[in-house]
Amino acid sequence: MTAIIGRKVGMTQIFDESGNVVPVTVIQAGPCVVVNIRTAARDGYAAVQVGFEAVNERKLRKPQKGVFTRAKVTPRRVLREFRALADTYRVGQEITVGEFTGGDLVDVVGTTKGHGFSGAMKRHNFAGQRDSHGVSLMHRAPGSIGSSDIARVWPGMRMPGRYGHERVTVRGLRVAKVDAGQHLLMVKGAVPGPRGSLVMIQKATEKAKARAATRAAREVKG
Repeated sequence: MTAIIGRKVGMTQIFDESGNVVPVTVIQAGPCVVVNIRTAARDGYAAVQVGFEAVNERKLRKPQKGVFTRAKVTPRRVLREFRALADTYRVGQEITVGEFTGGDLVDVVGTTKGHGFSGAMKRHNFAGQRDSHGVSLMHRAPGSIGSSDIARVWPGMRMPGRYGHERVTVRGLRVAKVDAGQHLLMVKGAVPGPRGSLVMIQKATEKAKARAATRAAREVKG
């Protein structure tokens, strides 16, 4: 397992070897440091705790300081865990974008943009009712939410509510380019979240690789 933490810079486009335009998302990834290693014998599961973005020690609380003091690493603003084999990493090890190469398939985890409390048309893509000829008096209202004889609303009914700000994983994205000097990772396509948001990148699972291969075969056939 190879994983790293970064922040989304934005989207741009580059040219591949054939001269085709490739839309990519630029991610400022790493360098990260291994802060702790979870083991099945001690913690009940195997994982690697990774720190990202240096931070002034004065901004940390005493329990947080103890985590970095015990690991003998400089304090980091962000701590995340990745499920992995504990014997593949060691505390204090640095992880950079050099772990990735162009053409790798990765899974990217991020938090989508938050839109606050939204109506049914924006949240669920409802068509709405007519806006003319006096037919409708409820132009953007969701309409009926159930029969009158059951005296309750069925669970799962699509209604207005909080929209966005959800943890989303996009699987099987291809790494278009790696700039190790600037700690930049360019991933083909879009990743969830606004600019500056935190994202986690790790090598794709075998299932995601299989789906990506099927998708590529369909594109060639089409």
